[in-house]
Amino acid sequence: MIKKMAVYCGARLGNRPKYAKAAYGFGKKMADHQIELVYGGGKYGLMRAVADGVLENGGIVHGIITEELKDRGAAYDKVQDFRVVPSMDKRKDTMMNLTDGMVALPGSIGTLEEISQAISWTAIGDNAKPVAFYNYAGFYDYLDKLLKRMNQDDFLENIYLDTVYFGTDFDKILQFMEDYQAPAYREY
Repeated sequence: MIKKMAVYCGARLGNRPKYAKAAYGFGKKMADHQIELVYGGGKYGLMRAVADGVLENGGIVHGIITEELKDRGAAYDKVQDFRVVPSMDKRKDTMMNLTDGMVALPGSIGTLEEISQAISWTAIGDNAKPVAFYNYAGFYDYLDKLLKRMNQDDFLENIYLDTVYFGTDFDKILQFMEDYQAPAYREY
């Protein structure tokens, strides 16, 4: 059962107001399903929108932020459980350990790096938790195609391609996570 979900997303709003609305809605659905949010602890961009969606609808938020980002004023003070860690590596590790599943909303290079690590760790056996992309407005279409190309060209096995879900329906993302069975790690 998914009780806590890590959400990786942009610390900026992007150039379309609908991104913030979608992130807020995603957070609201988490709260409606009594799923706690684990996120990067920021008060800007889509990070704040998803946190507000959870907080303003009675949910619980766990923020994990680095000392550097906190010192630069990025921390969101409304978060109930706030943890300050020394580095981005420790932040990613803490988030992954606290959660039952991970999802990426639209974002930039940091979002992509965090969710990519979760995917790659599946193949080596260090992540047994589900990974999904909230593919709002087709934001991750090209990544979906790239992963399928990796599979087609025999760099990514079917069992690992099948561990990643792309979709826009919260209930289907949640069902994917609830049904998820981690594959065996890659052997050489």
